[in-house]
Amino acid sequence: MRIEYNSPVILNLTFASTLVLLLDQVLIPGLIENFFIARGNPVWSSPMDWLRFFTSIMGHSGWPHLVGNFSLILLVGPMLEERYGSRDLALMIALNALATGIFNAILFQSGLYGASGVVFMLILLASFSNARSGTVPLTFLILGTMYIGEEILESFKADQISQFAHIFGGIVGSFFGFIMAGKQRSSPGGMQQHQD
Repeated sequence: MRIEYNSPVILNLTFASTLVLLLDQVLIPGLIENFFIARGNPVWSSPMDWLRFFTSIMGHSGWPHLVGNFSLILLVGPMLEERYGSRDLALMIALNALATGIFNAILFQSGLYGASGVVFMLILLASFSNARSGTVPLTFLILGTMYIGEEILESFKADQISQFAHIFGGIVGSFFGFIMAGKQRSSPGGMQQHQD
């Protein structure tokens, strides 16, 4: 029996985020603060601030934050990567990070970091995993109501958690779920097909 690197996008994101936190805590204090937080007041002409919109999903406040996010990402992500393919999943994650960072900067002055927006995207995207084109799964409606509803209620609490990122990640996951509904990966040769 051998160990298989079964989900390159999810595993690479996990290992990169773990390395970033380890380096920040052990060798390069301030690494996350300087390179892995999407600023709430970016300089829109700065390439570094645009890069931070993407890298912010790899920055975490500590080990509980990282483990909380990646235990769910590692649970749901590999099956979605198998279903939609590495390229499509990487694109969805990148677009989610970019859109969440931009909207956070437009609406709030606080910085944003962590992969919880990705978690919510994957959870709601997973509820579409067996959807056919032209249908809305009841599981999506129930899950979306539970997760997004809870985040709306939580947004009235004074804490350091960005419920906006959770809600927006769920919206992005829902959007991709609708767009990708019916797309499947067949096992022989990994050929992508569309169901009608």
